[in-house]
Order: sequence, then structure tokens, then C-alpha cells
Amino acid sequence: MKPTVVIVGRPNVGKSTLFNRLTRTRDALVADIPGLTRDRHYGHGKLGDRPYLVVDTGGFEPLARDGIVHEMARQAGQAIAEADAVIFVVDGRAGLTALDREIADKLRRARRPVTVAVNKSEGIGHGMTTADFHQLGLGIPYAVSAAHGEGVRGLIEDVLEPFPMPGEGEAGETRLKVAIVGRPNVGKSTMINALLGEERVIAFDQPGTTRDAIFVDFERGEKKYTLIDTAGLRRKGKVFETIEKFSVIKTLQSIEDANVVVLVLDARQDIADQDAHIAGFIVESGRALVVAVNKWDGLDAYRRGQIKASLETRLKFLDFARFHYVSALTGQGLEAVFRSVDAAYRAATVDLPTPRLTRVLIDAVARQSPPRNGVFRPKLRYAHQGGRNPPLVVIHGNMLDKVPDSYRRYLENVFREVFKLQGTPLRIQFNVTENPYARNKPADTPRKKPKADETKKTAPGKLPSGKTAKRESAGMPPASRQRPK
Repeated sequence: MKPTVVIVGRPNVGKSTLFNRLTRTRDALVADIPGLTRDRHYGHGKLGDRPYLVVDTGGFEPLARDGIVHEMARQAGQAIAEADAVIFVVDGRAGLTALDREIADKLRRARRPVTVAVNKSEGIGHGMTTADFHQLGLGIPYAVSAAHGEGVRGLIEDVLEPFPMPGEGEAGETRLKVAIVGRPNVGKSTMINALLGEERVIAFDQPGTTRDAIFVDFERGEKKYTLIDTAGLRRKGKVFETIEKFSVIKTLQSIEDANVVVLVLDARQDIADQDAHIAGFIVESGRALVVAVNKWDGLDAYRRGQIKASLETRLKFLDFARFHYVSALTGQGLEAVFRSVDAAYRAATVDLPTPRLTRVLIDAVARQSPPRNGVFRPKLRYAHQGGRNPPLVVIHGNMLDKVPDSYRRYLENVFREVFKLQGTPLRIQFNVTENPYARNKPADTPRKKPKADETKKTAPGKLPSGKTAKRESAGMPPASRQRPK
């Protein structure tokens, strides 16, 4: 097993910067704003000689009793409880604070190995930076600079030294990435907590609670997943805060990085244009898709009929995806959602043999030929697979640039039905076959103009020179020498 290293500390001391340094990524949002990170954020450590897990936490305020700050403290407490080692980050420029002392007391009671990292120590003598923090009684403090990387490698090597090297192959395991996306406050975090069976991410009755993209490893049966909890996406005109702009970027990146996306809709609100915009971005990204209509419990038959009619109208372009009507709060329908996630991923990564693709194409053309373009009709000759996730079918033939979009959709439906590609977008690419004789065709030569003397009117009894030559070659005398009868 990989050791789990948890990073804790009060707000705005550089925990997320250290997380990004240890994972060699930019997964955690970093800005000079206190309280930017709220949930636990997991990553694979890549700095050092051995694999390990790193957990970033929100600003830790142990004495908070209510509100979002209390939820952040509870998340940090759960991370400490599951840690193998803790890195306690403090601010070397601000010095020791009362909140640092409170966190140190909490860590002592947790009975976990703790290492104090005095961050923001660049340009200052290490002895001066760490002097105050010996009072915490948690061992010798390390002077580091997470932003510049100074002292970070030595810090993590000392933290991991007591742990044995993990077995071979653990670092290379593959997991199916599932991104949970939607508008704010539709129940994305509640759904993840219901799947995990614990309060893994903060689910709070306040839009915009989740700010960062939170990666959570999850096992269901023998299959391994990584769930990605994302920030709610609002219309561009409604996004004002810098933090929320960062969150939107992280959500869009999560969609592109995921294998399957679960689009969560709120059944107690009307299907909005923003839902259609999010769905459109997912389709453009080529991600496999499952739609979960949340908060379905407690609705009467009339309201349910309204929602289904609205879905058919506004999200008609998602006819390839499976729709599920669920309740994240009670767990109703979530098993079916994950069965569809598995099916969508299989469809997105399926192998399409060239002979069978071509036979299906020929049968489709025999049933319905492409419309003529002028005198000629486009000819579709053969097809092969050009990519996966999403599946790409490449069709070769003549005049394929004249094939209309309606016929392209017809072919998409045929391929989807035959190969059972439910849950994934399908893309068709037309490649026009080049005429091999076009380059050898001689250039058109202009018609030869008749000679000037051939166009002149001939004198009576006198033939043109060409006819005279013909008579002489046949042994006949010229017309001028013939005797009159």
C-alpha cells in the first residue's frame, strides 16, 4: 500500500502550492485568497524516489462550530484520521500564530507522525525562519519554499523514510475517470457521498460550495474508478468572482480528462439553457455521457411528465445517452447510473472491424442512397475505424464533400444501432478518393486554326492544293488538265 501524506494548516499558508509541487501538476487551485480550497483533494506524489498519495485540505480552523468553515474543518479532521503521515504547513513570514498552536494541539491528539514545514522561507535565513516554530513541540521544523521548490524534496524524503517501499505495479493501476458535472446546487457532491457511503466531500445547501475539481478513488465490485466532483457551471454573464472563473476552467478541464461524464440535472427546476450548453460542451469534447435527473423523489406525476417533455425538447441532441431518474439523497437509481457508465465506456472504446463496417455501409447505401448532386451521385466505397473515445468512422469514396448533413446523421444512426453504441458520441469523417488518372490527363490543346490560304475563295476550275495532291497521288491528272468531252 502507498503511504498517505496529508497536508494541513491554517488558510493561505501555501498548502495547495505544496500539493502541486509534490504531484508535479497544477491540479489544485492556487491564488492569494484565504479559504480557496474546501474539500480534500487527492493526488499521486511524483517528487521523490517512491510512490505515495498526497491529500490537500482546506484551511483548518478546529474551533469553528458552524457554517462552511466548520465543514472544512471536519473534512480536514477526516483526512488526518486516515493519514499515515501529516505535513503541518506554517507561514514563515507571518510567524507563529494562535491558530497554529490550536492546530498543533489537534495533531498531537490524533497520534499521527507530524512534520512541520515552514513555508515561504525563500530569501530568509533558515535559522531565523524556523526559530519560533520549535515552540510547537512537533520536532525540528523544515524551512521550505513550495513556490520555488527549495527544500521540498528533502522534506518529503524524510517524511517517507519510515515507510517500506510499496510493491511493484501499484503505481501503474488504471482507473475509469467519471466526472460529475452540472449547474450549481443540483446535488453533485451529495451523489458522490451517496456512492461512497461517507461524507467525503462537502455537501452544503449553498450554490458554489465546491470550488475545485476533487478526485476521489472509488471501487465498485472489482472495478476501480476515480470520481471527479466539479464546481457548478453558471452562465458566463453570472460569473463575477475570480475564484469562480478558476472553478469553471477546472470543470471544463475535468470534462476533457474524464472517460465518462455524468450530467446531473435538477428535476425541481426547469431545464435551462445552461444545461443544454454544458451538454453541448460534453458532446463537442467527445466524452461518453450518462444523464442523471436528480431530486426525482417526491414529485407528482404531472411534474414528472413536464420534466420528461422538457428533456425531449431541449436535449433532443442527447438521444444517444441514457437518462436515469434518481435521488442522490436516498441513493435511489444510482446503481443503474453506474451500469450505464460501464456500458458507455465500453461503447466509447469498442473495436469496429473494417470488413463489418464496410458491409454495414454497403447495406445502408442499398437501403437509402445519398441524394444526387447535379447529374452525379456521391459514391461511398468502404469504411474503417479511425479512433476511439469517441469512435470515429472514416468513409472513403467519390464526391463525399457533397454528402448532406441529413445523410451523415442517417449513417450515424445505422452504425449506432448495428454496433450498439449507446452512451457515446459517434463521429463520421469523409475522405474523398483521389482520381489516379487525373494527374496523367494531357492538358487541353486549343483547336487548330485553318490556314489563311485555305479560307480564300478558289478560282473556277481550280481545286485547293490539298485536293490536287490527292488526285496526283491516285494517278489522276489535275482538274485543269482534263480534256473537255
